[in-house]
Amino acid sequence: MSVSATEAELSEDERAGLELVRETGGIHQSDFWKKLDVSSRKGSRIVESLVEKELVDREETVYNGHNTYYISPTARDLDFTLLMAGDMLSPFIGEDEVDPNSDAFSQWIMNLAYEE
Repeated sequence: MSVSATEAELSEDERAGLELVRETGGIHQSDFWKKLDVSSRKGSRIVESLVEKELVDREETVYNGHNTYYISPTARDLDFTLLMAGDMLSPFIGEDEVDPNSDAFSQWIMNLAYEE
């Protein structure tokens, strides 16, 4: 079943939860249910359902001194085209600091300009 078909079958609460995860780019489960204004039990069920449908990923973490989960959109849910200029990946990806005077940065900006 395609992602869009799966999303079409979501309940209103699941749809709101998925939208929250997408908008935030990721959220701790302890904040997830509070933002949705549902009980922690209902929030956990929503997350479990979204994980089963492979719409979000859930990873154990410690947040504010408590064990919880970090909920993030699945990789296929992310739009990586925003990082591209033509066939070049943004020089801002990675841990290195970007020199705005570098050839790589200039080339990337030029590719952006030529796309439009």
